[in-house]
Amino acid sequence: MRPRPLWLVILAAALPMFMATLDNLVVTSALPVIRTELGASLETLQWVVNAYTLAFATLLLTASGLGDRIGRRRLFVGGIALFTAASAACALATDATALIVARAVQGIGAAAIMPLSLTLLAAAVPPARRALAIGVWGGVAGLGIAVGPLVGGAVVEGLAWEWIFWLNVPVGLVAIPLALAVLRESRGPDRVLDPLGLLLAATGVLAVVFSVVRADAEGWGSVPTIAGLVAGAALLVGFVAWQRRAAAPLLPLRLFRSRGFSAANAAAVAFSFGMFGAVFLLAQFLQVVQGLSPLDAGLRTMPWTLAPMVVAPLAGMLEGRLGTRTLVVSGLVLQAGALAWLAAVTTVDVPYGALVPPFLLAGIGMGLTFAPVATAVLASVPEADHGKASGANSTLREIGIALGVAVMTAVFSANGGYSSGEAFVAGLIPAVQLGAVIVAAGAVAAVFLPGRTRTPAAAPEAERALAA
Repeated sequence: MRPRPLWLVILAAALPMFMATLDNLVVTSALPVIRTELGASLETLQWVVNAYTLAFATLLLTASGLGDRIGRRRLFVGGIALFTAASAACALATDATALIVARAVQGIGAAAIMPLSLTLLAAAVPPARRALAIGVWGGVAGLGIAVGPLVGGAVVEGLAWEWIFWLNVPVGLVAIPLALAVLRESRGPDRVLDPLGLLLAATGVLAVVFSVVRADAEGWGSVPTIAGLVAGAALLVGFVAWQRRAAAPLLPLRLFRSRGFSAANAAAVAFSFGMFGAVFLLAQFLQVVQGLSPLDAGLRTMPWTLAPMVVAPLAGMLEGRLGTRTLVVSGLVLQAGALAWLAAVTTVDVPYGALVPPFLLAGIGMGLTFAPVATAVLASVPEADHGKASGANSTLREIGIALGVAVMTAVFSANGGYSSGEAFVAGLIPAVQLGAVIVAAGAVAAVFLPGRTRTPAAAPEAERALAA
């Protein structure tokens, strides 16, 4: 196959991933309208969000393992098709139950898209261009997360809630032939399935994530929460034990013997926990306390949320000179400092200008972290294990996000609440401070990443890559 231009390869891998990450948060802005038009209760609205999250997080590792065996591009394209069809079903839903079911199917499709997107991209570009390609890919992923609430608010205010989902359909119809034309098929070394591993991993992650996302409503000390966490932990222990014996394991435990793989995943979990838990609460602060509309709140967070789109590709260019460890440690330190800064300046009537510098600092830190962590994960394992490594990293990040939102919300609820602006800020400050501590712990873990591994010639080559 004739080499494809780098920009086209990145587009083929990143466009479906952007669609999937966008839908992780885009629906949040439409929930009040959906509640009115579909007659949904508050708990039902939570399931509109949680159905997607649970299916997505539960099946990431499973999708990576299946892609290794039946073909990564085949499963990737299948995931795009399923996600596109489910988006149409969401838009056509006439009651809350149909919407929740369609959202769960969307999550299944997204689980096939996210980890395989990175694996296919890494296989499609030469090593000298890989850091730059992953940097741009990371910027696109950050953009999807960033503009989710913004797009949701704009669509709901200008059109109708159904258009949040209709927008995915033309994107999916373009993404499928593009992926088939540009990305080449690849498989992992294993040719047989690990059904017991698939079952243990999926049910274990499902039990843990379900218990975490319901913990705030049920109570962290409640019987359902504790029982779910214990059952999930037991299933995951069983999964680890089985992986030690399986002839073709879903997740070879030897990967964790790599210092780089373990350190990168520890940093990724801390990053996801602290940053996404903080974003969840700070986005509400702008609406609940300062009275902004979802669209206005999204616009004001743009210094934070759009900075990774610019910084991540630059980080890919600089990675050959500075090394992955330097970028990730610096990014996490900047993010921890930004969260501590936000906790220090936030009051009920804090002027927006006081929030812009820490927002921008946090965005720069995210741009320096997301893509280099993905590069470190792949660089620390043999190329044949890229699919498994990407699936493991995606799963751990999603667990980190779920834990971050749940734990930081619990801290918020223990110290404040929604009864007044003062009560909200009283709960927000200790929660964001906890996020800063967790992200700082991730910076400590990132110190154990290997130093530079690329040749000096690789960085200039990467800088010329986009012109190819």
